[in-house]
Amino acid sequence: MTTYEGNLLKMKTELDQPVQYTLHMNGVPIAMNQLIGTPIRLTYEGRINCIHCGRLTKKSFGQGFCYPCFIRAPQNAECIIRPELCRAHLGEGRDIAWEKEHHLQPHIVYLALTDTVKVGVTRKTQVPTRWIDQGAWKAIPIVEVPYRYLAGQAEVALKHYFTDKTNWRHMLCNNSCLETDLLTFQREIEEKLPDEVKPYFCSHHDITEITYPVQQYPDKVKSLTLDKNPEIDGILTGIRGQYFIFEDGRVLNIRNHSGYYVQLSIN
Repeated sequence: MTTYEGNLLKMKTELDQPVQYTLHMNGVPIAMNQLIGTPIRLTYEGRINCIHCGRLTKKSFGQGFCYPCFIRAPQNAECIIRPELCRAHLGEGRDIAWEKEHHLQPHIVYLALTDTVKVGVTRKTQVPTRWIDQGAWKAIPIVEVPYRYLAGQAEVALKHYFTDKTNWRHMLCNNSCLETDLLTFQREIEEKLPDEVKPYFCSHHDITEITYPVQQYPDKVKSLTLDKNPEIDGILTGIRGQYFIFEDGRVLNIRNHSGYYVQLSIN
């Protein structure tokens, strides 16, 4: 048996056929695709470290932060969830240097097919990582703007026609309309954009198709948490988004447990 231990962090991904996943624990990279079909065990003994400052915390906020960092860190500002509220272009924000590096950068507004067609926003350098983390199996850019606020304006307008949420249960059961053509939606979008965003409309991008290392999708899924299930074992049958999928339909969102200190045992 091989055992690794450390604080969980969002898995690194590489676009390939299928996506390649790497989990880092205490700086050690673990090639997760090689573990598909293998019995694994995750053991959690109650320790959580903030992924921002490292301090011990009894409860994790915002996918891995202690409460003070959740309140103060720029990674948790309101405009992360609602980009239309970003004020970096006005020289304002929780941390101006951070805002310049992350929000005063080219952003993409995109359509992705997860369980249904959804609209989303991401920094250009996060393509296709953002799509993979959401479990999308098709995605296409529709707008490329110079900073986050404009991307938010486009998203707000398009949310009248598309959802901005993924039904993760449907996504993990691979319930989606395979015939959906994102190019058709892309061609209909330009007239729906705000005037200030229309000059940034993209009409030349191809669809990115994504496959995941999943042996068999479950018919029904049951979500696990380490707080309620401190020891999780079973055969890992797939990974999609940031979820481990076990053979009996149990699933664990690794990103939601960022900062949890665990042991990973591989038989």
